[in-house]
Amino acid sequence: MPPTLASLVHHSALKLTVRAGEDRLDVPVRWAHVSELADPVPYMEGGELLLITALKLDAEDPEAMRRYVKRLVGAGVVGLGFAVGVNYEEIPKALVDAAEQEGLPLLEVPRRTPFLAISKAVSAAIAADQYRAVTAGFAAQRELTRQALAEGPEGLLAALAGQVDGWAALYDASGAVVATAPEWAGRRAARLTADVERLRERPAPASSVVGGPDNEDRVELHSLGTGRRPRAALAVGTAAALGTAERYAVHSAIALLTLTTERSRSLRAAEQRIGVAVLRMLLAGEPDHARAVAGDLYGGLLDAPFRMIVAESAPAVRMSVDSHAHLETARTGTDAVGADPLAALAEAAESAAARAGEALLVVPDGERLMVLAADEGAVLAACADFAAGLEAARTGAAREQLGGEEDELVVGVSAPVGPIAVAAAYKQAEQALSVARRRGRVYVAHEQLASGSVVPLLADDAVKAFADGLLRPLYEHDATGRGDLVASLRAWLSRHGQWDAAAADLGVHRHTLRYRMRRVEEILGRSLDDPDVRMELWLALKATAAE
Repeated sequence: MPPTLASLVHHSALKLTVRAGEDRLDVPVRWAHVSELADPVPYMEGGELLLITALKLDAEDPEAMRRYVKRLVGAGVVGLGFAVGVNYEEIPKALVDAAEQEGLPLLEVPRRTPFLAISKAVSAAIAADQYRAVTAGFAAQRELTRQALAEGPEGLLAALAGQVDGWAALYDASGAVVATAPEWAGRRAARLTADVERLRERPAPASSVVGGPDNEDRVELHSLGTGRRPRAALAVGTAAALGTAERYAVHSAIALLTLTTERSRSLRAAEQRIGVAVLRMLLAGEPDHARAVAGDLYGGLLDAPFRMIVAESAPAVRMSVDSHAHLETARTGTDAVGADPLAALAEAAESAAARAGEALLVVPDGERLMVLAADEGAVLAACADFAAGLEAARTGAAREQLGGEEDELVVGVSAPVGPIAVAAAYKQAEQALSVARRRGRVYVAHEQLASGSVVPLLADDAVKAFADGLLRPLYEHDATGRGDLVASLRAWLSRHGQWDAAAADLGVHRHTLRYRMRRVEEILGRSLDDPDVRMELWLALKATAAE
């Protein structure tokens, strides 16, 4: 504790006597200052014990003393020490009354006590308090370090909460609560998610204070990380502002949590290169080699069914299944920059994996992102939720806020596979990605390809061009008014070649329909007895009908 007026009064060597303000002696003293100026206020910072002999004051003038004391109180002076036996044998009643009226503690300083002794006592007490704070800070640092090594972030938070006599919470890069101490603080920490998100928008290191006297507690938020964007955040809630020792503890916790949550750039780059190598081996059909290289880093992921997620941001460079050389140039950093949807998706996946304790392999590759994630796990759900958010932003008021611009992110997800079938999973994810792009969707899983209809796939420009070229001779024939071959062909195919039923649909005789189908064969140069020809003609009719 810093020195107070009470501690100075109880200092046996100073012999101070309280003449006014007895109920305010517990106020801390920041410094002891001597000034004989009639108005020392311009030189005060607040928290001082002012020492005077009233050399230039008319201390017996009640009005002058009221103005003098009022200015001191307004400047934050916490006490007034009056030396008797110098200019006045005792403290004038006018000054005592003024101090009583304003509630300013007034201390009588005997002649044998020099002001220097009071200044030294205050200075020594402040130094002792600072030494205690530093010593307590080092002790707290040792305890926090021990807990971090033994129990991880959870143990560190518990130790920090005890050091500050409050609570502490750790947030991940997405602003979600990872751990709290004590447990009851989880609800309070969850209410600060919006404040943590605002803190993440500022370059690290950053901090802010929320709450205050009118709220449950005062909360300090600190970003954690050394990169351009914070990797995590720390919240510390207390009933009052932190003291020196508590501040040391918080700074120690920030340093330790940064070491815990923020790996070095070289380590992250090395892990990224390992991820690239593991994925290349899996794609090449070498799961045993991939396991050996992955070791414990991704080994758990390869022991259970997982899915391949391929995300692409336009303009994208297509990569064939057999062309894996692009993986050599995979970027070695996954920090999200600006509004990059790929980086945001990677961050969402990594945050979900960290919260759920799931293994995850993320490989950025230019305008693409490849991810191996556990089947039915938290990462897969987070990616689906992320895509759903983008889908929602493409419509309604959210789209208006975006200025009508759509995110160009598309995501394809494979079926569950094992390490031996990663190449097949990549092909499935590519197919799902292609369908997502054609349908204007953000997210398509492979199992969705087998549901629904193939008809929407006919909207492809290449399919339409084929259909137009195949049916153009029939349309040109019908344009001359010499028959309705296109409609007749559609009716015949829809009735599976049943002459009577198709003729009835058209309202013509079956012989007329037979003649028209022979004309179709003559014009197209193809036999309608060939099932492949019938299939192509039917799909061509469906494609042109969709225009």
